[in-house]
Parts: sequence; structure tokens; C-alpha cells
Amino acid sequence: MTPQTIAIIGEVLFDQFPDGQQILGGAPFNVAWHLQAFGQQPCFISRVGADELGDKIRTGMMAWGMGTENLQTDWEHPTGVVQITVNDGEPAYQILDCQAYDYLAKPGQAAGSTGVIYHGTLALRNPTSAQTLRKLLAQHSGTVFVDVNLRAPWWQAKTVTEWLQTADWVKLNVDELRQLAETKATLKETLQGFLDAYQLTGLIVTRGELGAVALTDKGEYLEAAPNALAEVVDTVGAGDAFASILLLGLQHSWPLDLTLRRAQDFASALVTQKGATVQDMGFYLPFIAQWRL
Repeated sequence: MTPQTIAIIGEVLFDQFPDGQQILGGAPFNVAWHLQAFGQQPCFISRVGADELGDKIRTGMMAWGMGTENLQTDWEHPTGVVQITVNDGEPAYQILDCQAYDYLAKPGQAAGSTGVIYHGTLALRNPTSAQTLRKLLAQHSGTVFVDVNLRAPWWQAKTVTEWLQTADWVKLNVDELRQLAETKATLKETLQGFLDAYQLTGLIVTRGELGAVALTDKGEYLEAAPNALAEVVDTVGAGDAFASILLLGLQHSWPLDLTLRRAQDFASALVTQKGATVQDMGFYLPFIAQWRL
């Protein structure tokens, strides 16, 4: 991967909805999908099974213009699947074990980057994928962005803490913050304690309908409110949409307050769509024009 490439590492899978609809998903894949639409050509590193769903993912990526050179094929384990149910507007996830993305192998051409490595925590539940990421990080001299996604029962505080210690930037939601941080008198103080504990450059916390807040090591404390006019269809992938614009802002050196506003606007637009990915470039064009990408 080239020095300024964003490497996205982790799961790609199909979200299966109660009505039988299948939509491409997986938090890292969703982020890579959006970044591709915004012209970033991310280096997406994942693994699928030698099955029909794996073929659909590969075909879908190529149709979207994404590179598939780091999409590995697993001959023993199936392509990832998540069963989604929606209760009172909030998605619940049944995540199956021993999926292809649990067995990531190290891709040779992705080593030695000075760009950005982005990863979540779900795909690291298996020692094979976790060891692969450790090897990549050992050869990486750029920025590390960790997007926390605590999915019971697939996480342990000790393991998540290990990955947070390698991070420069961290994004998580307010419920995850409560589970991982020592609660202080105010939200800002809680964020400060978390940022100091892991010596982060920046910390972003999403709060659903309350928007998001951010704190940096330079003392910037910022808030962004969601678009109140957005008609919510479902919230699957909203956090991933938000994360993709955070990475876009890092790539383009946008001021953090501007990045937060744009991330919130994009996430507000995404929740008006069904599922975590949108296959119509027309959805992205207004943002591309407005942001002069």
C-alpha cells in the first residue's frame, strides 16, 4: 500500500434482515465502501469463504471499483453472516462464530505503511486475525485508528484494552465508553481520563440522537448535533458512516470541528437508507460537490 493509503482491516459479511433481505456489511467493510465512493481507494484487508456469498462480495467490490487483491479466500470457513433484528428502532445482532474473517492472513503488500490503519474489535476475537494485525502494526509507522465495537459475547475488556494501547485515534459510542472508562463527574472529564489513560491524539464518542463529542490531546472539546430533519429508516451502519468521514477528514487535514459536522451530516443521511451500504453513487454526489472532493 502507498504511504498515504488508508488500510481498513476486519470483517466483511452479509447483514440478513427479518424480511429476508441481505445487505453487504461489516463495520470495516462499510467504512471502506464509503471511502471508495469518496475517491480514497482504501486498502481493504479481509477474508471470505469459497462460497456463493463470498463470490457476491467480490463481485460487489469490483463493481464499486474497490480493489480485491487483499480479499482472501478461506476454503474451510464460510463467509460471515449476521442476523439482524430491529426492536423499537434499534438493531440487535446475532453474530455467528468461526467465520472466514476470523482467520485473516498477513498480506505482504500492506506492510510498512506510513498512512492510516483502521480496525475495529470484532474481527480480532479470534487469535489468528489478532496475530495478523499485531504483525501489521509492528511494521506500521503511521496513524492507528481504533473503532470500538463491543458485540456480546465476542469481547473481553483485557483484549480491548490491549488494542486501545496501540491507538492514536479512538471512536466509540457512549454505552461503550461507560463499559471501558472510569466515569467522572462530567462527560468531558470522563473523556479526558480515557484520552490520558491511552495517550490518544483524539477521542470521538457518538451519542445517537444527541450527536457526538470529541476531545483531543491539544484540549479541543467539540460537539456536533445530528440533522433533526432526517427520517430514520434504520440505524444500522450509522457509526461506520460517521467513522468514514473522520478518516476522510484526517486524509484531507480538515479542522476537527468541520470533520465532526460533516461526519454527523453524512451519518444523518445514511440512516434514511436501508442497511449500512448504499449502492447508488447519487447518494454520495451532493457531499462530494459540497465538500469539493
